[in-house]
Amino acid sequence: MQYRPFGSLGQVSALALGGGGIAGNWGPTAREEAVATALEAVDAGITLIDTAPTYGGGEGERVIGEAFDGHVPEGVRISTKLGIDNNPRPDRILPMLQRSIDESVSQMRIEHIDIFILHSQIIPDDGVGVYRGTTRSLFVEGVRPAFEKLVAQGRISAWGVTGIGVPSAILETIREEPAPSVVQCIANVLDSAGELRRFEEPERPRDLIEAASSRGVGIMGIRPVQAGALTDSVDRELSDDHPVMVDFRRAKPFRALARGTGESAASLAHRYALSMQGVSTVVLGVKNRDELRECLAAEASGPIGPELIARIDGATVVR
Repeated sequence: MQYRPFGSLGQVSALALGGGGIAGNWGPTAREEAVATALEAVDAGITLIDTAPTYGGGEGERVIGEAFDGHVPEGVRISTKLGIDNNPRPDRILPMLQRSIDESVSQMRIEHIDIFILHSQIIPDDGVGVYRGTTRSLFVEGVRPAFEKLVAQGRISAWGVTGIGVPSAILETIREEPAPSVVQCIANVLDSAGELRRFEEPERPRDLIEAASSRGVGIMGIRPVQAGALTDSVDRELSDDHPVMVDFRRAKPFRALARGTGESAASLAHRYALSMQGVSTVVLGVKNRDELRECLAAEASGPIGPELIARIDGATVVR
């Protein structure tokens, strides 16, 4: 396993285990298999597990609790999240975050959160009623001060934001002081957030990665296979007009290119995300050990060279 700079947080494994897959977000999985997957991920050298209380109604966090029973191996960090979409008063933010942390540490049988992430999209103040998310003013007046207080109290070690909101608002957030320690950014061939895109501005994930990297912020690359759109086949029932299926059709040339290289689409998509400049770690959405092993093999194959990256970029429908 390769280890990479993670902003101010030292080093992190090139792959991180996401809580969505082991919670059943991306297709069914059994608790026993999910627990075995988490244990094998850590045994393989993964040092970051990223979950959230919303994944599987808490199942992602319960899997972590069962897997490690309060004894997370030394050097392995846990991140979790909270979305704030109803625009409460700034003075209500800290108690909300504290309650969420209390529930998460109880589910995971741990005492401390290493990285706590704002899970909602950050939106401009004039976006209320148009977009769903945390307004910029609420973030500045309520969320960020609460995060800083939680760090000072020792409840969390660091905080971050999800970089899938309105791009201009995310860029403002990254450029301000204090900056987040981590930003979760879309990192895939299509530059697509799929069904998570809830704004009219053009998607600018690479601009966000560049801005965060230039500030020394750790970057968690998410959606490397765009929820299944960049795999050989989507393994769950979705309507034809679902954004994942729209992206799956867009990715047809990419799948053909992957077959020509002798790799699965998922393997090549993960290697592509791992090769993106500035990405610290790629968060996996795997739900079982077979999928995990495919990703581990992709990471072990090393980065993609510039010639193949150019071919991949040329095969995508929109860039």
